[in-house]
Amino acid sequence: MKRILQLLGLASPTVHAVAPAPGGAPGVAELQREVAELRRELRTLQDIEAIKRLKHAYFRGIDSADLPLLASLFHPDVDVHFVGGGYEWAFKGREQYVEAIGNSFHSEAVAQHNGHHPEITVLSETEAEGIWYLYDNFWELNQKIYTYGTAFYHDRYEKVDGRWLIRSTHYKRHYEVVTKMKDDQPRFTVRYLSSHGRVLPKP
Repeated sequence: MKRILQLLGLASPTVHAVAPAPGGAPGVAELQREVAELRRELRTLQDIEAIKRLKHAYFRGIDSADLPLLASLFHPDVDVHFVGGGYEWAFKGREQYVEAIGNSFHSEAVAQHNGHHPEITVLSETEAEGIWYLYDNFWELNQKIYTYGTAFYHDRYEKVDGRWLIRSTHYKRHYEVVTKMKDDQPRFTVRYLSSHGRVLPKP
């Protein structure tokens, strides 16, 4: 333990031994390699947690139409391509994508997007990729349309100035169900976007 503390910089006595100690105990060089590996593993775990928090904030941002939050999560040159049963989104750049979200998650919408089962792979100190299992519900009350389904997000992440950002995000629907609502619409007692989403122009 004393040697490990010394190698981590938490203790500073001069160490002269470089060969394994009697009885087969590891030498300084081996301990240094082990500590370096532990540091790499710790950094990887920290990066994975930071990327999870990034994607969690993304889901919160779209469902609450928090456009400033979303703008802070995307790389300026983010690449977006979503393919559903009756729609396709393809955008190049943060401004286009955030504007599209603002127009879709409006005051007559109700949205729920949940991301599950993250599979995050850190490729380097500044690059990572991830797969997320999406399940979503989306009501467009003005159009009387209800959509639900699943998809697998395939993301790329880039660390810029010490922060992970979404560099690209793609999915193609795994399944999707679109239903035309009749007069018996869901009787929502609370709709967050009714007061936080963009107000649609009157027809």
